[in-house]
Amino acid sequence: MDSSKVETKNKPHVVCLPYPAQGHVNPMTKLAKLLHNKGFHVTFVHSEFNYRRLLRSRGPNSLDGLPSFRFEAIPDGLPESDADTTQDIQALCLSTRKHCLAPFKQLLSKLNSSPDVPPVTCIVSDGSMAFTLEAAQELGVPEVLFWTTSACGFLAYLNYRQLVEKGVTPLKGTNQSFK
Repeated sequence: MDSSKVETKNKPHVVCLPYPAQGHVNPMTKLAKLLHNKGFHVTFVHSEFNYRRLLRSRGPNSLDGLPSFRFEAIPDGLPESDADTTQDIQALCLSTRKHCLAPFKQLLSKLNSSPDVPPVTCIVSDGSMAFTLEAAQELGVPEVLFWTTSACGFLAYLNYRQLVEKGVTPLKGTNQSFK
């Protein structure tokens, strides 16, 4: 066996799975690039919907990646929809929780049986994709839930109780109803 194959087989292999929305994909992509630069083999998992959108907007070879940074896709469980619109967020949240575990586990199995890829050694998934915890447990690998919120969003979450206690939220005197 040549030394490049031995080196590849000994690399830690992280599978990164963001929630399929741009505000979640972008921070996960940055983390995946950092891990790759530190020597990890990276498999970045998109939803099939987003994978197709990226290929259409950036070209058919845009997600070919590098030998140690690959892209994969799993179905999000939603029916086909207009490729140029954002998916319904509420439906996407419900669907990913209900339908993504089995395809994700199948992908992990495929990766672990591939002779060209090191075995999966850890999973980093979006905090809203917690179904991956079950897959990691079954596989016997560690998992990190990565919360992709902005600094502003994090501060709002951190101070929410105080905002409620001070009466700042929920907003009063507005005629808008929020769903």
